[in-house]
Amino acid sequence: MTVYDNIGVLPATPVTRNDFNLNVLDATDVFEFRIDTTQNINLSLTDISAGDDADLRLYRDNGNGFFDTGDQLVDSSSRGSNADDSLNRRADAGTYFAEVRRFSSSSGDVSYDLALSATTPNSTSGFSNLLPREFALGDLSGDVTRFGTISNTNTTDTYEFSLGLFEGVDITLSGLQSDADIRLIADSNNNRIVDAGEEVARSTSGGITSEVISNTNLSGNYFLQVNQFSSIQTAYTLTFDQFTTTDA
Repeated sequence: MTVYDNIGVLPATPVTRNDFNLNVLDATDVFEFRIDTTQNINLSLTDISAGDDADLRLYRDNGNGFFDTGDQLVDSSSRGSNADDSLNRRADAGTYFAEVRRFSSSSGDVSYDLALSATTPNSTSGFSNLLPREFALGDLSGDVTRFGTISNTNTTDTYEFSLGLFEGVDITLSGLQSDADIRLIADSNNNRIVDAGEEVARSTSGGITSEVISNTNLSGNYFLQVNQFSSIQTAYTLTFDQFTTTDA
């Protein structure tokens, strides 16, 4: 059965909707929510069933209180196969609809998990607390450099990586044109949400100063988030300098 879920005011604490299903007859689910001030809306569509595909869209209500064709499409994510879809954007107060849509070539039921949250922009609490696999780096067996851009329409980039025994990494965010921050997370319960105690480290220097996180003995799986602090768009260079340690 098609789901229409009115969440009400979207809180900072993630709202989760797990093990939902779409099929040929019920191809979309809609989740209504509102924000009462300018905030960062964070949406994460994960754990899409193997061999299937679903996409994510964000609409703003046109003022009539119903999800219909008059609503404004604000943003969308349509990565292929069962890769995670996510949206992170600064938005004005209003009523919004998150739509999960079954991709037409999928067969049978498509299952998925959805998480939603609203965080405070231009603050150290503005990091998204959701952990989609936007950029999967795999095992860091050597140095890795990635380039990206964050802005009001993409407030957070999330990178996933792992380290083996006797491995460490220094992480640097540089090349900034406006203020941005980074933090390192170990999702110990694998729920794809940043829970209390899972933040390993963060760097939140002001202005365009490079951000640095240095750690050793970090064997395991991690997420690194790049977060917009200033409301001004900035490109960035993210460097993972992998090295060998002497202790496990």
